[in-house]
Amino acid sequence: MNEKFKALGFYPADILLPKDADMTRWAVVACDQFTSQPEYWQAVEETVGDAPSTLRLILPEARLNDPDVDSHIKGINASMQKYLDQGVFETLPESLVYIERTQSDGKVRRGLIGMVDLEQYDFTPGSGALIRATEGTVLSRIPPRVRVRQDAPIELPHVMLLIDDPEGTVIEPLAAESGELEKLYDFDLQQGGGHLTGWRLSAAQTDAAAAALEGLCSKAEMEKKYGMGDAAPLLFAVGDGNHSLATAKQCYENLKKVTPEAEWAALPARYALVEVVNNHDDALGFEPIHRVVFGVEPEKLLEAFKAYYPGAYEGQGEGHTIAYTYGGRAGFITVPQPRVQLAVGTLQAFLDDYVKDHGGEVDYIHGDEVTDELGAKPGNIGFKLPAMGKEQLFKTVMADGVLPRKTFSMGHAQDKRYYVEARRIK
Repeated sequence: MNEKFKALGFYPADILLPKDADMTRWAVVACDQFTSQPEYWQAVEETVGDAPSTLRLILPEARLNDPDVDSHIKGINASMQKYLDQGVFETLPESLVYIERTQSDGKVRRGLIGMVDLEQYDFTPGSGALIRATEGTVLSRIPPRVRVRQDAPIELPHVMLLIDDPEGTVIEPLAAESGELEKLYDFDLQQGGGHLTGWRLSAAQTDAAAAALEGLCSKAEMEKKYGMGDAAPLLFAVGDGNHSLATAKQCYENLKKVTPEAEWAALPARYALVEVVNNHDDALGFEPIHRVVFGVEPEKLLEAFKAYYPGAYEGQGEGHTIAYTYGGRAGFITVPQPRVQLAVGTLQAFLDDYVKDHGGEVDYIHGDEVTDELGAKPGNIGFKLPAMGKEQLFKTVMADGVLPRKTFSMGHAQDKRYYVEARRIK
């Protein structure tokens, strides 16, 4: 294992890629997308047919609660072993892969694929780990995902970690050098997912990436970016796949209970394959996730909102300003001198307490129009939140521990990670 990465919690990995597959049919989108659109997954099924595909190696989350989910999981594990036994994969030892993903909007997002040490990751709010969750982890979501991973011989990642690299020192230099790299794949993604190209880093480029990452977590950088030079450094923030990474962590912790401590470092399950993306990548967009509350009296809820935060008032002003819409009406409430960094935190704290005491149900909505449409129905009220500036992400995690759940979405569903690379975890 490359010792230059030892202090970073991130390493080159033994990456598995298919030898001779039709890559368009091989790659499918992250399992947690299109969960309410079975027609999407049916179209994927028809595109893949009998070809080798990651579709046979994942469980779309739309099927996570199927009554026969255990047989699905057994079939997935059997397919993984069959692909290994039949030589579908080739291994790229001790490798980092630089990728360029052309999104549905034509922008190119750049990433770096390697593995993280789960000893350096903690999803507990306020953790001082090098790798931290950005939003609260819902513990009830982990056990069903553990069932999918615990007996699997390989993993396929849709986890995306973010680095706060405003100067573009880690990933961006690779774009200029891609002509010198070994190209691994170059193909169109199915179902409107854009295009994907991947290259393997040379030894020199691998070392340069380690040096640049080390610079990002220095005391001087923590002081410069966050005014917190004495705080535990934050190098990676989870952007996508928070519960998948938490599941990998739980599986590793379960193995530690039955493995002598001297053998923990050798456990393949101690590591998880991820894609690292610069938070400052121009192609990476943060979209707000709005709220609609169902089964309430909007006027009473708004009055309770203002009472919850003494000094809150109707209209726009200094502080956290949140738009609301119900029954053909629209307006704003401003909370001056908020206690947390983000408006979504101010709103969510109130909604959690209100629903607990008065009933109602909160749903998390993408898009202004859908929020307006749902909020206009009797007994509903919609809240539209401002977009979180990307520059706020790391500062908020450093200051508040984690973001409120469902704070932001990174791009559209078809632009999420597609499964391509794999790694042995047994």
